[in-house]
Amino acid sequence: MKVLWDLSMKMKLTITVLTCLVLWSVMLVSFSNLFKGHLLGAIVNDSNDSDKPRDKLLGGLLTADFDEDSCVSRYHQSSLYRKPSPYKPSEYLISKLRSYEKLHKRCGPDTEAYKEATKNLGHDDENYANKSVGECRYIVWVAVYGLGNRILTLASVFLYALLTERVVLVDQSKDISDLFCEPFPGTSWLLPHDFPLMNQIDGYDKGYSRCYGTMLKNQTINSTSIPPHLYLHILHDSRDEDKMFFCQKDQTMINKVPWLIVKANVYFIPSLWFNPTFQTELTKLFPKKETVFYHLARYLFHPTNQVWGMVTRSYDAYLSRADETLGIQVRVFSRRAGYLQHVMNQIVSCTQREKLLPELATLESQVTNTSRSKKLKAVLVTSLYPEYSSNLKNMYWERPTATGDIIQVYQPSGERFQQTDKKLHDQKALAEMYLLSLTDNIVTSARSTFGYVAYSLGGLRPWLLYQPMRGKTPDPPCVRAVSMEPCFLTPPTHGCGAKKRTNSAKVVPFVRHCEDLWHDGLKLFDDNRDEL
Repeated sequence: MKVLWDLSMKMKLTITVLTCLVLWSVMLVSFSNLFKGHLLGAIVNDSNDSDKPRDKLLGGLLTADFDEDSCVSRYHQSSLYRKPSPYKPSEYLISKLRSYEKLHKRCGPDTEAYKEATKNLGHDDENYANKSVGECRYIVWVAVYGLGNRILTLASVFLYALLTERVVLVDQSKDISDLFCEPFPGTSWLLPHDFPLMNQIDGYDKGYSRCYGTMLKNQTINSTSIPPHLYLHILHDSRDEDKMFFCQKDQTMINKVPWLIVKANVYFIPSLWFNPTFQTELTKLFPKKETVFYHLARYLFHPTNQVWGMVTRSYDAYLSRADETLGIQVRVFSRRAGYLQHVMNQIVSCTQREKLLPELATLESQVTNTSRSKKLKAVLVTSLYPEYSSNLKNMYWERPTATGDIIQVYQPSGERFQQTDKKLHDQKALAEMYLLSLTDNIVTSARSTFGYVAYSLGGLRPWLLYQPMRGKTPDPPCVRAVSMEPCFLTPPTHGCGAKKRTNSAKVVPFVRHCEDLWHDGLKLFDDNRDEL
């Protein structure tokens, strides 16, 4: 009996073990299939991602004629750090850029054409323009004011050159070559140090005898006597005579002058559309008008490897892991610069009112808000003053958010004083512009050229912080921009051929006042709605 019982127990044990083995085998097979499915899916996804061609030429905007390693940002900035662009350059713009590159290669520094054009430039010969320029005409951009101004004006000068078939040469007495790579293949855009007028151009102003606005005002210019060069004064203190250089009747004479020297600190592109001839060409170049600076900047401005290293290291460390990113650019236009509480209040009011950042939790919401998955929001703050980011960081550290989201605040630098023309300072500033342009949403200060560059470069429609008046937080604190174009802060009062004091924002329906300037400035819009 005991033997039968032992045999029965052994059989039961054997059956149990076999059953467990079968179940375990089924589980292993299921897990194996699941693992293989996930692995295959990952491989397929990776394969699909790798199969997607990286648009390193930005839809044809760039040429493939450069060495990638010498300027990593040129081909990598869009494909690796930016979302795919919804804004494609027109075929006409691409064609014009390729034609310009050939012109620059033919007429640029060290060419026979350039040597011929500069041979007698330093001599005061009124007939110079008629006898020695050959096919090439030039426009020289002189670096003045801060980095944001310089980027906006260089883009403006380049577009004017594109419209008038001039060759752009860039004053390199400042730090331009420490900031940007060469944009044109097989040649240079840097004005040679031995340029005949190099020792004079820094002193050019409205009082210069060959300032176009002054000559126009004094009626000392005519079509029979063409000077070897003209100076264009397109600064914040320009007169209407200076600002109207782009008009058709003015261009008839200016086109004959072989050399134009330009000082500018404003984005004057919106006013170019007042010239009917330019307007026809511009419409073909930029069917979507609010993409003018966006396309020009991505074509022209490629940070040097040193600057790009600053961008990528900061992005990888502080922005890359976030579910959402927000850029906040703070510029204080006040006699008492620095940290101002009403500006801090304005930043908080704008970002929370527009749902860019969550409000702080009340005691009740801390108890009830437990089911929602948390997001990590990275906030990049750029300002000369570190107190704005510090206060924002403390605010979200000391109390939880009403949504449960985690807010991480980061500021790359806070140097307190603008130090234009100091190499490292300008490189940091440029890196911060690019970092801001890589964020999902952006808040910038009114009238700030730094902010204009950042959001336009990123193809972003910003929230613009109104400029505070009398030390009080504006209500509303900010406005969402309709257009991502920069603002021409000090435009002419009227258009070409219009009567003086005619509102220049009424000349063409797509050039209107800027959203952040309370019925001032000029800006390009794609829609033809009435004034905002």
